[in-house]
Amino acid sequence: MDEKRNGSVKRRRPQAQPKKYRQHPAVTILKVVGTLFLSGLMIIVITGSIFATALTIYILNFADTTTTVNLDEEVVTSNVTRFFYRNPDFDPDDEESEEWLFYYGLKNQQRKAVWVDLKQVPDYAQDAFVCAEDERFYTHDGVDFKRTLSAIVQTLLGYKQGGSTITQQTIKNITKDNETDGSEGVERKIREIFRAINVEKVYTKDDILEAYVNVVEFGTSSMEIVGVEQAANYYFCKDVSELNYAEAASLAAMLKAPADLNPLENPEDNDDRLRYVLRQMNDNGTLSDDEWDIAKKQADELEVIGDPEFSSIEEDNEIPEDQGDTDWFMDAVINQAEELIADQKGISIEDARQRLYSGGYDVYTTVDINMQRDLEKKMRDASNFQEWSFDDDKLMAGFCVVDYQGNVLVNVSSRNKKKGSRIFNLVSQGERSPGSCIKPIASYAPALDQDLITYSQMILDSPINVDADSDGIEEKWPVNYSEFGESANWSNAYIPAWQMLALSLNTAPAQLVQQMTPTYCYNFLREKLDITTLVDGTDSDYSGMTVGGLTHGLHLQELVAAYTIFGNGGRKYPTTYISLMEEVDGTVVYEHTDGYKQAINDSTSYIMNKMMQKAVTDANGTARYARLKNTVLAAKTGTSSDWVDLNFVGCTPDYVSGVWIGYEEWKKIPTSDYQNIGEIWHNLFGDIAENETHHDFQMPDSVEVLKYCTRSGEIASNFCGSTDIGYYKESFIPQYCNIG
Repeated sequence: MDEKRNGSVKRRRPQAQPKKYRQHPAVTILKVVGTLFLSGLMIIVITGSIFATALTIYILNFADTTTTVNLDEEVVTSNVTRFFYRNPDFDPDDEESEEWLFYYGLKNQQRKAVWVDLKQVPDYAQDAFVCAEDERFYTHDGVDFKRTLSAIVQTLLGYKQGGSTITQQTIKNITKDNETDGSEGVERKIREIFRAINVEKVYTKDDILEAYVNVVEFGTSSMEIVGVEQAANYYFCKDVSELNYAEAASLAAMLKAPADLNPLENPEDNDDRLRYVLRQMNDNGTLSDDEWDIAKKQADELEVIGDPEFSSIEEDNEIPEDQGDTDWFMDAVINQAEELIADQKGISIEDARQRLYSGGYDVYTTVDINMQRDLEKKMRDASNFQEWSFDDDKLMAGFCVVDYQGNVLVNVSSRNKKKGSRIFNLVSQGERSPGSCIKPIASYAPALDQDLITYSQMILDSPINVDADSDGIEEKWPVNYSEFGESANWSNAYIPAWQMLALSLNTAPAQLVQQMTPTYCYNFLREKLDITTLVDGTDSDYSGMTVGGLTHGLHLQELVAAYTIFGNGGRKYPTTYISLMEEVDGTVVYEHTDGYKQAINDSTSYIMNKMMQKAVTDANGTARYARLKNTVLAAKTGTSSDWVDLNFVGCTPDYVSGVWIGYEEWKKIPTSDYQNIGEIWHNLFGDIAENETHHDFQMPDSVEVLKYCTRSGEIASNFCGSTDIGYYKESFIPQYCNIG
């Protein structure tokens, strides 16, 4: 705005603007760099914290799960794996009665090991081990972190240097936890460090050194020598207390690399290392100059013998001299034990076998020893098989008994006396066709469980149409078998489901498999009943699931175990020869528990049992020759194509048992020369079954007993002229008959 002053006009001066500050370019660059640096630092700190937290959690996971290693004598030097069986005469009220008795023992004859107390080991021998392997042994707390760091650096530089203390080496030898490569090697090292720290808190240095000298290996290429006492015996034919300076140092020299520094096989290398050990002892003040001079002269005159028979200590041999070969049951137990160790340790079967035979396990088996011995004897009696006596009888047989919790009680895999140990086991390893024994487990049981049939439902005795070839041309299948042959002898009549099973007609299971699909039946066998021999893509067809035409067949023990669901309410327990397996320090490798899979419901289980009882009690039932006088029997027979395999599986209230007969090669059984398969079962197991604790199965509340019309298969009305007793699910009862 203009202002008038003294008649003149004066224009206001524009107000001065503040001077704008211009920052120096160098300062701007420093700020940017600083911001980036701080941001990067924060990222590093945060990332490092996350990594450190994750690493801490990772390490603590191992700290939480690794307890103190047991250094007791029996743990460290156990040479024997012991197998036990339950004493059939055990009396809990008798203090002298034993619940478990010795069954069999395994010992690696190439492994020599015996315990010696530390006080029997001369001080200079103890010093030799310490100076050779861990000169700071008496000052560290289980882990020599200085040595460990040095080993890591050496490893990064491409050199290999041991960083394990005597405590760590002792732990590794006892636990056999010795992975070295990759993440597993890192995890093992972490476990070992925490174990070493824990061990040092529980045991004295003398305890640890005593365990160490008893567990380290001094073996040759052909023999496993464990412990300083056995080493002194073998290499110098002396007791450990008699070793001189050089001999003690020679043994200590081996520990770095027993195979390469063996005084018997590599004397020059051992001598170099021996003299290094003596020098270390002198440097550490455990060997005076005068003693060192004596030791060097002893080294010049060192005499190595290598006598595997020499022993200065009388060993307590836990294995009877006359225990003989393993029986069939023991073979199966050992096979399972190896699998359990391999699974627990994550190692191969071969490595697991070496551990088992090296000792250190107690295995409690499920065998019924009296029943096993009884059936071994009966299987060798030809009259239990032959219709009349004849020579050149090469018919093979296997017999298996399982209880309703999955415990195998008997395994007899030959009609002849067993010769040798660890030979092919027909019951647990053999694969033979189950024939019609597959029907209850592959078709009838799953169909009944899904309410596709009832006990008395009428099923047309007529074939189904299946593709006969790749062109899609259909054929009628299957034919029915009988005791006299096979033919397309379809009656085209309606027959109740129980009778279809009792007569073992093939048409009903074929129709059921068609309804459920072969794939469903296949999966039922594999997933619900633990059948392991099925082949994907080839066994999930009509033949395999209807009449047992499988690629390989089944193990007899798996077939028998599958039938347990028909006597225990439909529960499938794992099949086992071992009830408990422990390492000698009490670590549980395996324990058979009460866990199970509900394969079918309890009502299906009982109704199937009743249907299979009709195979025994019906005048034309295929299992009629096995009938018992006092004990209820539910059973099924099975015949493969051309009468190559004959099977029988029987469920009594306390046991499920099964027998297979056939030849090693694919050959028809001359049935006229042998008794009926049901008779054979009866000859072998009948007296055992008659003396069972229980004589009948218990019916669950979910089953109703009703009369049905034999014309319609439905629940009988007052107007039905012909009726019979049937068994039905409370939740699925047929309608009342209106035929009359």
